[in-house]
Amino acid sequence: MGQDSTNEGRTTPSPTWAAVRYDSLELRGRSLISIADLDAHQVTGVLDLAAALKGARGTGAAPLWNGTRSLAMIFEKPSLRTRVTFELGMRELGGIPIVLGPTEIGLGKRESVADVARNLGRWVSAIMARVYDHSALVEMRDNCAIPVINALSDVEHPCQTLADLLTIRERLGRLDGVRIAWVGDGNNVAHSLMLGAALTGASVIAACPTGYEPDAAIVEKARSLAHDPGAIRVTGNPYEAVADADVVYTDVWASMGQEAEASQRKAVFAPYQVNADLMRRAGARAIFLHCLPAHRGEEVTDEVLDGPQSAALDQAENRLHAQKAVLALLIGP
Repeated sequence: MGQDSTNEGRTTPSPTWAAVRYDSLELRGRSLISIADLDAHQVTGVLDLAAALKGARGTGAAPLWNGTRSLAMIFEKPSLRTRVTFELGMRELGGIPIVLGPTEIGLGKRESVADVARNLGRWVSAIMARVYDHSALVEMRDNCAIPVINALSDVEHPCQTLADLLTIRERLGRLDGVRIAWVGDGNNVAHSLMLGAALTGASVIAACPTGYEPDAAIVEKARSLAHDPGAIRVTGNPYEAVADADVVYTDVWASMGQEAEASQRKAVFAPYQVNADLMRRAGARAIFLHCLPAHRGEEVTDEVLDGPQSAALDQAENRLHAQKAVLALLIGP
């Protein structure tokens, strides 16, 4: 985007960037470690900008930056959606993405997490990190003055939840009052989903086997954020969870790093498969969500994942738009 008349390198927002008032959201320079780092107004603002960016894509709209912003992308785990959408999103915004795999850094092994953050903080505009240990994100944030973005940890997946909320809002026309059923492992995605739903007026009932429920502290945090604490519930019964749900959401039974538990988890989670019978309990108007990748025939059947109620590919697409909004708002115009 071109410079203003003062020729001091500042940018003048186009109507696309003016879709959300940056100052009112107060996100510039902030980190996104948890979805609860945002308040309800900020979540709505991110979603509004994401929708505007989605509508402007391919129209020839000028980029926000002209190579003046950069993003270090740290990956401890393999990635398809996160890698492509963050790298492409940064390029579409006019920024420079720098991809760093485990062999380049070795967080906490070749070099301390704090030293990695301190060095990157001198070079780039922001850090995006996909890590095993959530504490690594916190340590990075505490040791640099630039935004740190959680692109997945063992505790939360906030960028996924923003894409989920955008998808639900597109499909159902609202978030307030939407009933979401989570079926399966009470994992990092479930944690962020509960917090994000609480902030936007949606409800979540999570159906999980005993011993695999969401972290109790996060459940309580979500309840504290919700207008009605009863909007966030946990049950062991998937049929109870999906009854009259607007959204049915599942994820893999064994996440990355849990491969050794895969066989045991298959037996435990078998009654929690999302199949045609379970979807019928939700009703014909319910949509199905999955953050992907999916283990077909395990947590979800082909009939559901590829069926007319599935919005899984919309979710995947919306990762791009939601993350572009996050980058624009955290790094700034």
